[in-house]
Amino acid sequence: MVSDSESMPQIGQMVRIIKGRDAEKLGVIVNILDDRFVLVADGDKRKYDRAKRKNLIHLELLDFISPEVARSILETGRVTNGKLRYAVAKFSDEKVIALKKGDHIDG
Repeated sequence: MVSDSESMPQIGQMVRIIKGRDAEKLGVIVNILDDRFVLVADGDKRKYDRAKRKNLIHLELLDFISPEVARSILETGRVTNGKLRYAVAKFSDEKVIALKKGDHIDG
């Protein structure tokens, strides 16, 4: 697990929202505004074009970066909502598979 104080957020990184209306939902960092705020989207309820501005203290940075999302944003400056949905689903599926194997995942 990545600690908030140790690491800087990265484009394409998965986050769990811990405060606000979207608490407990997963999202992907699609832009870093400054050292306190990022834009988060999930491609479903929160589309790329209407990404939510979130304070980093209201997010749990997860130890997973979607290479598809990061590559798309770095190459074209944007990402499709389908890729965001895929990244969230892939992370959720991997977490479920790890739990079925008996691995312990914090959270």
